[in-house]
Amino acid sequence: MTHGMRPDTHTPAAGGGTWRDTATHHALLPLRLFLGVTFVYAGLDKLTDSAFLQDGGSGSVGDMMRTVRDSSALPALVDLALKSPVGFGYAIAVGELAVGIGTLLGLFARLAALGGALISLSLWLTVSWASDPYYYGNDLVYLMAWVPLLLAGAPYLSLDAVLRARRREPAEDYQ
Repeated sequence: MTHGMRPDTHTPAAGGGTWRDTATHHALLPLRLFLGVTFVYAGLDKLTDSAFLQDGGSGSVGDMMRTVRDSSALPALVDLALKSPVGFGYAIAVGELAVGIGTLLGLFARLAALGGALISLSLWLTVSWASDPYYYGNDLVYLMAWVPLLLAGAPYLSLDAVLRARRREPAEDYQ
């Protein structure tokens, strides 16, 4: 007895494959778009919020860091951020913006995913560590969401794919 798919099981998709093949091929695209848009938005939101980029005051990064210091998993990391809260705020905002743009464009996608995972990890260990139960804190979920993109990169619909295809083209002889 042979095992395999029945030929009438799936409707062919555009490009000659099956719908299942197409869905499998593009499975990470919604995640990539969601994380990219979310991180671009988060970075822009921080950069355009005059209250956030302050050492103190309501809604400031400095006050937020002082508030979470004693409940974080790594108080030393919060102390480091408190040496220059405004600089830390800018670093997080610019990092989120760079990660989001890289993810959306698929440019250095694995590096962008690593950056997103590290930002999410640092926020989980500091800002949302005390969330009880743990699944109320969204930073852990973002950390886990970056893992598939870290492993797979952006193999299609990305600048990485364009660059990879260019490297594979045979060099033309110039005469």
